Amino acid sequence: MHDILSATGVSKTYASGFHALKGIDLAIRRGEIFALLGPNGAGKTTLISIICGIVTPSAGRILVDGHDIASDFRAARSLIGLVPQELTTDAFETVWNTVSFSRGLFGKPPNPAHIEKVLKALSLWDKKDNKIMTLSGGMKRRLMIAKALSHEPTVLFLDEPTAGVDVNLRRDMWQLVRELRATGVTIILTTHYIDEAEEMADRIGVINKGELILVEEKAELMRKLGTKQLTLQLSESLAQLPPALAAYDLALSADGSELVYTYDTQGERARIATLLEDLSDLGIGFKDLHTTQSSLEDIFVGLLKDGS
Repeated sequence: MHDILSATGVSKTYASGFHALKGIDLAIRRGEIFALLGPNGAGKTTLISIICGIVTPSAGRILVDGHDIASDFRAARSLIGLVPQELTTDAFETVWNTVSFSRGLFGKPPNPAHIEKVLKALSLWDKKDNKIMTLSGGMKRRLMIAKALSHEPTVLFLDEPTAGVDVNLRRDMWQLVRELRATGVTIILTTHYIDEAEEMADRIGVINKGELILVEEKAELMRKLGTKQLTLQLSESLAQLPPALAAYDLALSADGSELVYTYDTQGERARIATLLEDLSDLGIGFKDLHTTQSSLEDIFVGLLKDGS
């Protein structure tokens, strides 16, 4: 899969001396959903703003489908759609006029059929003649996406797209993102909702204190950095862990009724079998067992702790 966007050595230092970004190297593949995670102030929005030509980098180069965002700005920017965090619209304009005007800003000729398609896809068609001031918060969020799609971009940035919306609308947004990807649009999203990235992303990037500390396939990230826990409900409670089990990462519940074995996700089946054999040899029986695996949120929190 070819890269549609690349950032090389991108840095941003403000006049105050604050280093918002420090030598970011990032390649986005054509047609993928890429989630950029990080705490507040990590540099997510700054990076997106630089790629979209809103903020000037202090150093580095950005190419969008081969077009340099600095020397070939118009061509590069025409390929990008941006849905910002803030809802910035003309409250007294209608939905139809706002989306149509956004298309014109990129020099695209009028295309009522495309505007209609976008509004229908976002469940805004019946609101096309409504003034924006009459829309709910969720509808305004959809309108921002419609504006970003008005000029038919091939790369779409969603900066906290579901911030402040209800659970049902979040699910609708997720479905819309998948449908956009199916049409060939590359999606880059920032989010505070880890489950959003876990649900949708093909790859995950983690940024902290202006540095990109990790970029990984989602499934591979969870395989490499995730842990599993095997919980055994014992037939009879134990007062303490037998010394013979010291080699295992075991924890005994406060009432002695459960043993919890924590292990990584790579090649541990044989060791679990050995543990069960050792328990049997010690006469320790169990009546039930179950496993749990760390979520992307657990991994994310761990990465930030390691990087702090």
